[in-house]
Amino acid sequence: MCVKGGCAQKRCSCDFCASVTADGADSNEKERCYMANVTVYLKCERNAEVQSEDVFLSDVASLRCMDSVVSAKLKALKVHHFGSGETKRCVVSSLHLVKLMEETCPGISVQIVGEPDVLVEWISVDRHKGWQQWTKCALVCLVSFFGTAFTIMAYHNDVGINDVFTEIYRMVMNREPQGLNTLEVSYSVGLAVGIILFFNHVGGRRITKDPTPIEVAMRNYEEDVDKALIATAGREGKEQE
Repeated sequence: MCVKGGCAQKRCSCDFCASVTADGADSNEKERCYMANVTVYLKCERNAEVQSEDVFLSDVASLRCMDSVVSAKLKALKVHHFGSGETKRCVVSSLHLVKLMEETCPGISVQIVGEPDVLVEWISVDRHKGWQQWTKCALVCLVSFFGTAFTIMAYHNDVGINDVFTEIYRMVMNREPQGLNTLEVSYSVGLAVGIILFFNHVGGRRITKDPTPIEVAMRNYEEDVDKALIATAGREGKEQE
């Protein structure tokens, strides 16, 4: 495709392309003339995780291009390599990606529609869960269970929940409670049901399609961490531009 001649054909017959061919120009000039009207939309992710040392453009961004050849060539473009002595985390600027794309396919027009910076993290996935992971899982479950139970008991002790139940029972029944009463049982059942409804989980199933409060909090926490890491890398000059 040619820009100078205003032609939108793949095999252009305008004066500029004819002069390029007549002068015996190399294939790079012809390819640049062909790609002059090719527009590539680049949408970068804020956080990307890879499982290999080599990071390709398709791992950190999404591409949209009408030319399938150019799109496939750019997706296979290597943008970073994690060395043995390097950290497993780096920040890549979208301008650096545009520079590599223009060097690979000269003449293309790149439009950035995503994040300006990408936090790339190299992770190693162990497909075989050993006893260490199961031990960690059991330990986390025990700490969460006893920690939650202690928090609930400490709260009830601070507010004097037993005295409140006793006073309510005396006002309603006009007599002193004898052991465990209906009010305490109802409160315990209601507390469990309320926790289940609040966290939107029953076992491994969701009650509704809405995200749980923990998922929302974790998502906000991850976004804050990503922003802090990107800002720190830019301040220390470790961002690839």
